[in-house]
Amino acid sequence: MDFTIFIRSELFMVTLTFLLFWLYSRLQAISRITLLNPMVLTIASLIVFLKFTGISYEEYYKGGHMIEFWLKPAIVALALPLYNELRHIRRQLLPLLLAELAGCVVGIVAVVVIAGVMGAGEDVVRSLAPKSVSTPIAIEISHQIGGIPALTSAIVVVVGMIGSVVGLKMMTWGRVKSPVSRSLSMGTAAHVMGTNRVSQYGERFGAYATIGLIINGVLTAFLANPIVELIYSFHLF
Repeated sequence: MDFTIFIRSELFMVTLTFLLFWLYSRLQAISRITLLNPMVLTIASLIVFLKFTGISYEEYYKGGHMIEFWLKPAIVALALPLYNELRHIRRQLLPLLLAELAGCVVGIVAVVVIAGVMGAGEDVVRSLAPKSVSTPIAIEISHQIGGIPALTSAIVVVVGMIGSVVGLKMMTWGRVKSPVSRSLSMGTAAHVMGTNRVSQYGERFGAYATIGLIINGVLTAFLANPIVELIYSFHLF
């Protein structure tokens, strides 16, 4: 088989992606350096590989879509730790909901105001509003509120990567010690990537991060448009 044909095959693309992620996961586990995030390094390595070989993203996606397909059942699997912690979650339901509401509102207001003050166009600002929810939800919200879904998709990935790399460290600097608070914050601010990051520390962490992920997704779907419209009604920028 011609080598060029081989490296462009769907099987090679999937194998390369999994291999890179596994190698970088091992590297992070051995070095214990938080900045060596496997997802960030894998994406960066794939970009370099595609540029170097001249392979388009469309060609890569022919194999990459298989990975995307398994993301959906993987997200559903997050419900398992949630179910196992259900008894404890019920006792704290009201504080959890109030914390999620505050996190959702502050997250949307902050990014909209900062982007607007810095001179971003309205369509860009609207694209940023659903930055902290999982990609499928964010894309739909962006479409509904007049954003650019493609830009939103990219922003969601960047936010997730940044949150998974520095989120826990920032909470340590802020002296946030409660496992519940740390986990809930990671799921709220960094969606699936943040949830995956804290799930490495145990099932309980994963359960509360999943709550943050789910509730913030629902709240953002309902509140993103009203908040953006309210901010623009003040003619701040």
